[in-house]
Amino acid sequence: MIKLITTSVVRGSSQGESHGGVYLIDLEEQMVTQKIDWNSKDIDWRGRGADRGLRGIAIDGDTIYIAASDELFAYTPDFKLIGSWRNDYLKHCHEICVFERTLFLTSTGFDCILGFDLEKREFDRGIHIETLNFRFKATLFNPNGDGGPLMLNKLHINSVCCNKGGMYLSGLKSGGMLHFNGTSVLMSAELPVGTHNAQPFRDGVLFNDTKADRVRYCARGEGAEDRAMPIPKYDPKELTNTDLDDTRTARQGFGRGLCVLSDTMIAAGSSPSTVTIYNLHKNEQLLSVNLTMDIRNAIHGLEIWPFS
Repeated sequence: MIKLITTSVVRGSSQGESHGGVYLIDLEEQMVTQKIDWNSKDIDWRGRGADRGLRGIAIDGDTIYIAASDELFAYTPDFKLIGSWRNDYLKHCHEICVFERTLFLTSTGFDCILGFDLEKREFDRGIHIETLNFRFKATLFNPNGDGGPLMLNKLHINSVCCNKGGMYLSGLKSGGMLHFNGTSVLMSAELPVGTHNAQPFRDGVLFNDTKADRVRYCARGEGAEDRAMPIPKYDPKELTNTDLDDTRTARQGFGRGLCVLSDTMIAAGSSPSTVTIYNLHKNEQLLSVNLTMDIRNAIHGLEIWPFS
């Protein structure tokens, strides 16, 4: 049975408290093991999720890369820290991915994607995405210089993935999944406002329809497959830390974190931190593993664990 690695963000926590962690999930045993408790004091405590918690996950060979808001960390499979890197243009990072020998990071605060050379282990490129006369434009910049974009967070870019066809990215305010072919940026698929984890899948797009509390797969063409599977919710009496102001907590059913397991099976994250396995072909939930009933605690990154 497949094992997963996931990260979490804890909203509304105070300095000195944990504001997230890294967990391994054994789906067969439905067991959870916490590997890292993220309680760094070097964070910005303004805003909601802001700088808190651990974010995207990407695995390259025997190295596990995990992003915080403004720092990239590298770990061994037994979670020994082997390196960390910062960049002036990395802020409010969400998802990350590896393609060929580059790790790409969403820098949400700067509306851009940063490239990290896995051989040299340094940031070596930046791609700023902006709208110009109702069209999207990509501008390349040197992330180690002073000519980069301003921190405006207009699109709230929160996901990135790459394949031979190019780079796909999306944000809460991008209007859909965008495709960057190295020169131009075009709309690949229109999506609802507020989506997370949008990615090309089979002949369509897979994403967390976060506002609708659904995980969705939309194929192209008339009469094509369309799935909208509900995110698990719990009896409100079972939830903890519900006495905080809503602006400081992640609401129940907030969908974020998405991982493809096969052509028909996916894993999706939600809050309070829960990972659910779905069968797309049968349009049904197979199993669900809950990490905590703390409403502040929300899944973020989610990937297959390739190590024994």
